[in-house]
Amino acid sequence: MSDGGATLGSIRRMAARRLAAALSSDDTPALDARLLIAAAVGLDADRLVLADYRAVTPAEAAVIERYLERRIAGEPVARIIGAKEFWGLPFVLAPETLVPRPDTETLVEAVLAYFDRRGGRERPFTLVDIGTGTGAILISLLTELPSTVGIGVDLSEGAARQARDNAEALGVADRSLFIKGLWGLAAGQADVIVSNPPYIVSSIIETLDATVKDHDPRLALDGGPDGLDAYRAIIADLDRIMAPGGAAFLEIGYDQAATVAALLAEGGFEAMVHRDLAGHDRVLEISRVSDGITIGSLGVIE
Repeated sequence: MSDGGATLGSIRRMAARRLAAALSSDDTPALDARLLIAAAVGLDADRLVLADYRAVTPAEAAVIERYLERRIAGEPVARIIGAKEFWGLPFVLAPETLVPRPDTETLVEAVLAYFDRRGGRERPFTLVDIGTGTGAILISLLTELPSTVGIGVDLSEGAARQARDNAEALGVADRSLFIKGLWGLAAGQADVIVSNPPYIVSSIIETLDATVKDHDPRLALDGGPDGLDAYRAIIADLDRIMAPGGAAFLEIGYDQAATVAALLAEGGFEAMVHRDLAGHDRVLEISRVSDGITIGSLGVIE
């Protein structure tokens, strides 16, 4: 990339053209270029266009070029810049963490709606996040629930450490604890349990887009031979870790609602489906049948 007389605006437009030529039609070259260049020069992506006429230094041009080469090679933007926005908050990534997806915000919305129905967001509750990753779900909820405390559990030490660091950076470290290991390590019962577990069928992973299969941790993707291993494990322990009258919220694959709901029914639970913005089944809201809180027989919340 030549930097003689280049401005941020000219490089941004050139980068968008290069990415458009190199990437698939499903990608977002203009947005990718803006995010990568903003990260390379240390500016807010939303304000980059206001600096269009600012000259680019040779050092900045070299960083931008490296970022573009990595993106053209198939690496996701979030991995290149090391962070991803979720629920309007910046989450720093680690190699051991999944990149938070916008669809998972459906789970946060479902939990907040549950709190609104159960007396408001100011009430003190306890949360457990199984497979916390970056901590995106738990931390986002804690920012909306000022009296709630939460525990995030992950099998990966690197993920648990990154979630702890994100909680510190986002101001909820005093109401959160992050643990490496199985969720059974979280003592006591939780009012609300949340999880975005691995749910992809093992044999399908190699067919996924390279941005996922080559860059997201396998531990966060692989749900076993039928994609249901994590659900079975959670459901087997759900009665013990969920407080009386409590609820659980599980993210699911678009075609897994009926199957996971059947597993829940065998364990004495019922579920309601929440759909994402694309209209896909995305989250199961779960309660005990014995709690007497009828939420429907796999009813759907649009």
